[in-house]
Parts: sequence; C-alpha cells; structure tokens
Amino acid sequence: MTSKVIYNDNLRTIATHLKSGSEIVTDAPIDNNGKGEKFSPTDMVATALASCMLTIMGIAADTHTIDITDTSCDVEKVMVSDPRRIAEINIKMTFPKNKQYTDKEKKILEHAAKTCPVHFSLHPDIKKDIEFVYA
Repeated sequence: MTSKVIYNDNLRTIATHLKSGSEIVTDAPIDNNGKGEKFSPTDMVATALASCMLTIMGIAADTHTIDITDTSCDVEKVMVSDPRRIAEINIKMTFPKNKQYTDKEKKILEHAAKTCPVHFSLHPDIKKDIEFVYA
C-alpha cells in the first residue's frame, strides 16, 4: 500500500504516506463548499504534474551533468463543469537566471519534463500547456 486517506470532517482529508509517515491535508475549494485553507485534491493533481516533471528532469540532469537547482514552476489549474473536472493545467517553468543551457541541454530537459509518468497518466482531454523560460 502507498497511503491511507482519512476523511477528517468539514470536507477535509488527511493522507498519510505509509513508508515515511509524511502527511498531506486537503480541503475542498471555496467555490465547491470548502474552506480553501489547504490544497484541494484537484490542486494536488496539477501540482503533481509540475513536481513529477521537475523530478524526471532532475534524473535526466544528473545523468547529463546539468544543474537545474532552483528551477521553479508556477502552476495554474483551470476547472470546468458538467461534469466538474480539470480542463487545463498551465505550467510556467523558470530556470535560474544565473545558469546558461545549451540547445542540447534544453532539448534533454524539455523531453524529460514532457515524458514524466504523471503527464502520461492524465486524461488526454486535459490540456497541458507547458512554458519553459530560460533567463
């Protein structure tokens, strides 16, 4: 088993990673009767895409001796209704201004990002707009 998730009350859940004991608390968003004090489950899906992309890029970066330390992602999730679902995930990935990357390195990193497991796991109808910003 990977995790245990418990409904805490008031549209809040607590997920525990069984191997490490670390916890993630989620709330329903304000526009869906929740408090919006924590990540919503759909926020976690969008955020998981960015986290997975950075992780797979990190593996590729280690393999090719490319430093991507301090690369960051701004994540936007766009919801639609009927049925309520994620329609679009927009990610702006910004690389540190003090680092330069060759065209080959950029190709390696971008390919790694776009082939992460979460990217392939998301339904094809979810639009994924990924912008890579090299300073």
